Amino acid sequence: MDALGLARLQFAVTTIYHFLFVPLTIGLALTVAIMETIYVRTGNPAFKQMAQYWGRLFLINFAVGVVTGIIQEFQFGMNWSSYSRFVGDVFGAPLAIEALLAFFLESTFIGVWIFGWDRLRPAAHAFAMWLVAFGTAISAFWILTANSFMQEPTGYAVVHGRAEMTSFGQLIGNPQLWVEFPHVLLGAFTTAAFFVAGISAYFLLRRQHVEMFRSSLKIALMIGALSSLLIALNGDAQAKHVVQAQPMKMAAAEAVWHTQSGSAPWTVLAGIDQAARRNTFALQIPGVLGFLSGTDHFQGIDQLQRQDVRKYGPGNYVPPVAPTFWSFRIMVLAGGLMILIAWYGIYTLARRRRLEDRSRYLRLLPSAIALPYVANTFGWIMTEVGRQPWVVYGLQKTLAGVSNTVSGAEVATTLIGFTVIFGLIAAADIYLLVRYAKAGPDLHEPSPDLPLGTAAVL
Repeated sequence: MDALGLARLQFAVTTIYHFLFVPLTIGLALTVAIMETIYVRTGNPAFKQMAQYWGRLFLINFAVGVVTGIIQEFQFGMNWSSYSRFVGDVFGAPLAIEALLAFFLESTFIGVWIFGWDRLRPAAHAFAMWLVAFGTAISAFWILTANSFMQEPTGYAVVHGRAEMTSFGQLIGNPQLWVEFPHVLLGAFTTAAFFVAGISAYFLLRRQHVEMFRSSLKIALMIGALSSLLIALNGDAQAKHVVQAQPMKMAAAEAVWHTQSGSAPWTVLAGIDQAARRNTFALQIPGVLGFLSGTDHFQGIDQLQRQDVRKYGPGNYVPPVAPTFWSFRIMVLAGGLMILIAWYGIYTLARRRRLEDRSRYLRLLPSAIALPYVANTFGWIMTEVGRQPWVVYGLQKTLAGVSNTVSGAEVATTLIGFTVIFGLIAAADIYLLVRYAKAGPDLHEPSPDLPLGTAAVL
């Protein structure tokens, strides 16, 4: 592979790895805030113990996520300096705001939350975690503001060969941002819900700390059921928007080579031959594509390629179709399974059945922790691979964004180094999460000097 291919692979590896931690951080912050608020409202010490236990796991995940996230920004200067020079005047603003406002907010109040158990009133302490939850959410907002510009540039002008911001309002009012941000946020809530549900099920199966983990599971199922359903509805709106804003991406995601009009079929499975520009086989449902896409004239890859050549000049504007097609379906499948699993739990609760008596269902939940991670990962693969060959859609190609002074050997060296380091960090993270999760809520009692959760970070 050349420097471009290796740089893309390195950014993909580090981004996917980093995003394993982001959704859980966002979702657990909200979940812990809800649990502690219930403690403040009811005075029930079980909910305080619950907030401390899940807060401990939140702190482990947050610490590792910060370490992996730092690597992301270094790559802009290392492997993507041409991209950084082109878009830095636009891209830099939301990233700076994220670091100076959102990250400092959440970091400051995480410290308040850790060391404030015996120093603050319960309501003030709970409010600190709500500020942490707010900080994680707006951190995602500013990162996605930057990403949305790459997907659908707004509020800019190209001056002397560089993109310069002309309207901050248009930048944060980007239509892509307002379908992408809710999708990511709801995905984060779902991730935390299944994480809490899976660990709670583990303890319920062993009849340990039944009262606490029964309540944890109920809270997780309510959050998971609502957020998984809302993410499906939001995903439908996002897909309809992408059909208009990035039609080539959606044509690849549906493996539609020729323009379809009227009641076009939706392809469930397909064998894709990109070289021959055709599908070798297709399992289809008649008349569904128009409903899903919101249009009765779905443009195909061949037509869009001709349009892009006329608009941007000679070149291949077709993204890798098979990865885009299959990643989209894996994401949807994982999302559908999460809806079924979460709502079955809600159905059981509505019938006033005890969840701890549903052993088959409880045995399923620890494995279901993987589902939101699968959906999150393949959703981003579809989003970023489907945008190729553009690094900024319609403005700069990926080939033009890579650093022209970095050799393939140099990128390969850092790729191997980052992969090894991230592997070690992953092993440490898994070890800590498993150890502290299995230890249960009685690992040690909180104290003014070493509150519950501090040891997990130190």
